[in-house]
Amino acid sequence: MTFNDDATYSGKGVRKSGRRTGLAVGGGGLGLVAIVLLSQLLGVDLSGLLGGGTAGGSSEGETTALTGCYTGADANDDVECRVGLTRDSLEDYWSEQAPALGVGYVSPNIQLFSEGVDTACGAATSAVGPFYCPADQLIYLDTAFYDTLRTEFDASAGPLSQLYVVGHEWGHHIQNLAGTFATADTSQAGPASDAVRVEVQADCFAGAWLGSAAETTDADGVRLLEPITEAQIADALNAASAIGDDRIQEKTQGQVNPETWTHGSGEMRQRWFQTGYTNGAEACDTFSVADAEL
Repeated sequence: MTFNDDATYSGKGVRKSGRRTGLAVGGGGLGLVAIVLLSQLLGVDLSGLLGGGTAGGSSEGETTALTGCYTGADANDDVECRVGLTRDSLEDYWSEQAPALGVGYVSPNIQLFSEGVDTACGAATSAVGPFYCPADQLIYLDTAFYDTLRTEFDASAGPLSQLYVVGHEWGHHIQNLAGTFATADTSQAGPASDAVRVEVQADCFAGAWLGSAAETTDADGVRLLEPITEAQIADALNAASAIGDDRIQEKTQGQVNPETWTHGSGEMRQRWFQTGYTNGAEACDTFSVADAEL
């Protein structure tokens, strides 16, 4: 169990879209350069947006609020409800923490989708994984990604690692508000590149939130999450390692080439997550550390 059974979901901030089919992206979608830049910034591979044709397809229904999600008990039983209460915890933490970091805070929203979705950053399929779109300040998530973590990345993908994934994307929102996307030079790759520094900082921000998540509360002051156990932290660290550049390269290419990294090794992602978890968001300035310390 991760959430406090007695906590109440606000009902805010998470929408669900109908299944989108017939997706294709071409001239009307993102250009190659934009996709490469977004891939580096958002922590996902958006190369799937380069398919032929034009942005199109059909959606079954408009976006709707989550249904059947009322309490922490619902979040412990249902993955979509879990996203809802995860949003509430992140909102409670960052609405106070972001101003403390000198960041003007605006709440992001989360859109759950299935198979494909239209965004202000272009049309996307589930193959790109969870991502944050700066243009509409939305986090997009197909919860089937959690199954992909297990089947394709050999991650345990337990409840806390699922929270970590959302927390990482929320971290990108904080970076967007802080102007990090505008100042980071993500044109280069490598283990000390700005692209990697962006990603491991988002991991650090996710860790910082989880380090204080047991203190976040619902509108009535009821604690949202139970105290996090060492086993649950190990689960989150397992996910961070599984999606490291080295692990993915070894799995897909049979060799590791650090000079092409844009997200960081599994060890780096684990270490920066742990830094945030232990020391808070103030310790997440990945841009000020020397290359050897990254």
